[in-house]
Amino acid sequence: MAHGHMIPTIDMAKVFASRGVKATIVTTPLNAPLVSRTIRRSKGLGFDINIKTIKFPAVEVGLPEGCENADSITSHETEGEMTKKLFMATTMLQQPLEKLLQECHPDCLIADMFLPWTTDAAAKFGIPRLVFHGISCFSLCTSDCLNRYKPYNKVSSDSELFVVPELPGDIKFTSKQLPDYMKQNVETDFTRLIQKVRESSLKSYGIVVNSFYELESDYANFFKELGRKALGGMAKRAIEEDGSSYSNLNALIEELRGRRH
Repeated sequence: MAHGHMIPTIDMAKVFASRGVKATIVTTPLNAPLVSRTIRRSKGLGFDINIKTIKFPAVEVGLPEGCENADSITSHETEGEMTKKLFMATTMLQQPLEKLLQECHPDCLIADMFLPWTTDAAAKFGIPRLVFHGISCFSLCTSDCLNRYKPYNKVSSDSELFVVPELPGDIKFTSKQLPDYMKQNVETDFTRLIQKVRESSLKSYGIVVNSFYELESDYANFFKELGRKALGGMAKRAIEEDGSSYSNLNALIEELRGRRH
């Protein structure tokens, strides 16, 4: 429920629709105008891309009426408390989403990483869920290795460099470069959410990343091995016909079609 996540998700729906498959974006009423403006040109080109809305329970979790994304967080409460309530509200979307899945029964559900409950929601109807990560393969691999090996616990100060075990490229960090939730051995609402994200990713059908293979091939390969998104010119070639992103998306669509038959 933040523009940095919504915009690439909408772009991905447009790419699917451009390959001749029907794409439906599920959003909330106050986010729908943003989606509608963004897909207008695609619809004008004849792409089968639509919007369905489900009510966002802002008031039910103590948010102001009309607070349906991170940009609408107001200042009368601390940002942390408002964000916590925003996450709580997203968990309450499970039942209306399941009703929508039952009615539409899509071939696939792609949902943001911060909506881990969607894996179980889709599984109820035999629908594969793909996890969308708005970050790079490098970031995913780094987070995984740091979480497994915790090398930051073996340094004498927060400014001492350490190598991230197993990660390609001899990558080094200091503890002060890491987010607080990773370094603290205390369970919080956010650490519980991150754990649910990891668990749902492992149970999901697959993962899509806001990236392209040529940009970070070593980390894309490494991430695949873990068992689970000029550079401008390379990115352009990746999405052109026969480019890596173009070919990989075609392969995914064919695989999903094969499941239906």
